Amino acid sequence: MKAFVIDGYKRPVHAADIPAPTVGPDDVLVKVVAASVNPLDMLVRSGTFKQLLKYRFPLALGHDVAGTVTQVGANVTAFAVGDEIYSRPRDLRIGTFAEYIAIDQRDVAHKPASLTFTEAAAVPLVALAAWQMLVETAHIGPGSRVLVHAGAGGLGSTAVQLAHHLGAHVAATAGASSIDLVSSLGADEVIDYRTADFADVVSGYDLVIDAVGGENLLKSLTVLTPGGLALGVTGPPDAGFARQLGAPKPLEWVLSAVSRSVRKAAKKNGVDYRFFFMHADGARLAELAALYDSGALRPIVDSVFGFDDTLDALAHVEAGKTTAGKVVITHD
Repeated sequence: MKAFVIDGYKRPVHAADIPAPTVGPDDVLVKVVAASVNPLDMLVRSGTFKQLLKYRFPLALGHDVAGTVTQVGANVTAFAVGDEIYSRPRDLRIGTFAEYIAIDQRDVAHKPASLTFTEAAAVPLVALAAWQMLVETAHIGPGSRVLVHAGAGGLGSTAVQLAHHLGAHVAATAGASSIDLVSSLGADEVIDYRTADFADVVSGYDLVIDAVGGENLLKSLTVLTPGGLALGVTGPPDAGFARQLGAPKPLEWVLSAVSRSVRKAAKKNGVDYRFFFMHADGARLAELAALYDSGALRPIVDSVFGFDDTLDALAHVEAGKTTAGKVVITHD
């Protein structure tokens, strides 16, 4: 089958003919109808997590998928041939930039009925990440105050919507051209990051979701209320990340050292910093589907590329040309 793969870390992505997936007893084989691009694809390609995630090559990239089940393993009871599904396959089993992918049934959910395949493919990773950040980690609810950086991005636009749905007061940073969009998604306050310093505008927040990193993350620590939490998705990784992936103890020490300066700054401000890395969860995706079908959440699609133009889709994201939401690759 055709797939877009890398032959090693930092190697170029290219089209290749690779064997069709082997379907295990707990797997569903999915004919890919659409997939979406995430910054995580570039991080995997660059080898950022190579000490923690031991991928084999050639490696097909792609962490989001919507498609149709064509075969099920012997132990699969919740899915049948012909079912329309969406998924974020677990780490070490990615590869949605391909014609087919075999996915563990625990990572799969039925596609929201109200969404097209293109729309559904934009959802799994960012919806799971937003839920795991806001609900499972920070316990956000009515009266909470949440600041979302890059509020028009794939993750940001989803986090804004979910935080609003949970009853939080939501502030977000965005470019001028995206202010109306982010406001329509439920942000109570949108700060144009090009003309205003968010640290001069907001304060007393319970949670900051930072997809920018660097100085932006350090400033985010100053707008939190005492005991507040900053979650960084671009780093620096910490020891908790190593534990999450079951890494050896020495790697915990290494990542603890890598994140020491940020954690020290957080402690000085009386707040907490954690690196965030989402995980696959089909059962939660099934619950999130109801929020999309009810209209509480909606996918934001920036642009659509055909499967044969996957390299152009990746280049579009890497060049920072995305204006809002996700870039989707379709097989139509």
